[in-house]
Amino acid sequence: MHWVYFNKLYRTKFQAGCLAKRLEQDGWIYGFDRMNEIEIFRSRRGKYGVRFIP
Repeated sequence: MHWVYFNKLYRTKFQAGCLAKRLEQDGWIYGFDRMNEIEIFRSRRGKYGVRFIP
């Protein structure tokens, strides 16, 4: 299993957290039925993103 990275980085952890919650609730909109694990990560430049394992 490999991580799938969502294509946008955000300036705040709050913004990334909102996207993570939306993926948990409405992941089917993006074509994913179930996600085993969703994680907020911080890039080397200090921005936040969301990755998950389908």
